Amino acid sequence: MVIGGGAAGFFAAISAANHHPEATVMLLEKSNKLLAKVRVSGGGRCNVTHHCFENRNLAKFYPRGERFLKKAFEHFSVKDTVAWFENRGVALATESDNRMFPSTNTSQTIVDTLIGAALDAGVQIRMNTQVQSLKPQDGTFLVETNSETIQAQKVIVASGGSPKKEGLLWLEKLGHQIENPVPSLFTFNLPKQDITQLMGVSVAKVGVKLQGSKLQSEGPLLITHWGLSGPAILKLSAFGARELADKNYRFHFQVNWLGALKEHDLRSTLDDLLAEVKKRKVSNRNPFDLPSRLWEYLLQRSEIDPDKPWQELSKKAINKLINALLNDVYEANGKTTFKEEFVTAGGVSLEDVDPNTMMSRVVPNLYFAGEVLDIDGVTGGFNFQAAWTTGFVAGVGGLQ
Repeated sequence: MVIGGGAAGFFAAISAANHHPEATVMLLEKSNKLLAKVRVSGGGRCNVTHHCFENRNLAKFYPRGERFLKKAFEHFSVKDTVAWFENRGVALATESDNRMFPSTNTSQTIVDTLIGAALDAGVQIRMNTQVQSLKPQDGTFLVETNSETIQAQKVIVASGGSPKKEGLLWLEKLGHQIENPVPSLFTFNLPKQDITQLMGVSVAKVGVKLQGSKLQSEGPLLITHWGLSGPAILKLSAFGARELADKNYRFHFQVNWLGALKEHDLRSTLDDLLAEVKKRKVSNRNPFDLPSRLWEYLLQRSEIDPDKPWQELSKKAINKLINALLNDVYEANGKTTFKEEFVTAGGVSLEDVDPNTMMSRVVPNLYFAGEVLDIDGVTGGFNFQAAWTTGFVAGVGGLQ
């Protein structure tokens, strides 16, 4: 019995059916839609995985689950994911940022492949079937649904993340420790702050740091009508999910618009520039290839007249500009979910699960896969890779 018709649930059911063809494998989905998250991910293209074939490096992209997944990836890695889809006629293309998508550029390809593979393997799929209770009984399980009670020898729970702990109480009642769910992968709201007037402006590489914390990240940044988004922000939100929740999403952070550039190197660049373009207007000579709208905004933030020649800038003005470029501080007040890709930090504690089989250490013959576990990755295909890996391993172990 596999509970959940998402990415992890389908992969678990296919794995169980293929490794144990003599078994009856049934997949239960509570809604009338299968693979809903797969359909909408990556703007409808489905970011299947990430071009990172070294398991140790791959595991570092998971704020929660790094050590656990390092072991699980030994059983099913990115290389295995690519091969699995290619063996079913789906080539994966790697983009410049190492995200991997189906070459057809549509998530429907992945949906059709997963459903087709499940049906070919003999998986029985039941929709509109919600599990209401799960009761261990004499070495088996009674799975009570909204329509009937089914007896199962093995159960794989792939029911996805829950925004509240209440949604996981049924697993806590079985003796599992539940890590309190909090949002991960969210953007920062900057209500009524001038920078939102630059919506649509993006910068290829910035550094972002949470004030009063060791949390920091680098990557592309996008200015939106509500605040800041893009991989640099999303990565910080993922690694800081619990810390930012504790702050009730009100916090100060600083942006280095020049990535990892240090003050000493910036001053050297400006010295060279001043010697080269003394008489040119500051607004007409942007030495850092920043978007022109952002450059004008930072000049305004530094209280520099854009029509002034570089040679007339005072030492105080230069210092203000350096501070705006390297330590631009904003106050976040609230968060916004990243597109439709709702991801939570939290779930079943990894201490209660064997990473080599995905079996519960508390309840024999009960397995877990996907976001119901306290595993989450940054954006870029990592959450789907965790789903494929844990699903595959649970399917192998689920019927041994």
